[in-house]
Amino acid sequence: MTVSGVQLQEYLAGLDYPVSRADLVRWAQENGASTATLHLLQALQPEQFETPEELTEALTTPT
Repeated sequence: MTVSGVQLQEYLAGLDYPVSRADLVRWAQENGASTATLHLLQALQPEQFETPEELTEALTTPT
């Protein structure tokens, strides 16, 4: 299952930066993100995101 950018925007709406990966996952979970989305977020590097652009880059960079 893939996660669209629109879905991620819905799950992460209102998020304040900087944000740790753990807080990012928790926020998405509280906003109804699927298990696949949570696994995707848990696998991200680095452990903290300073800006939305940094998060977007991590989401679009192949691992």
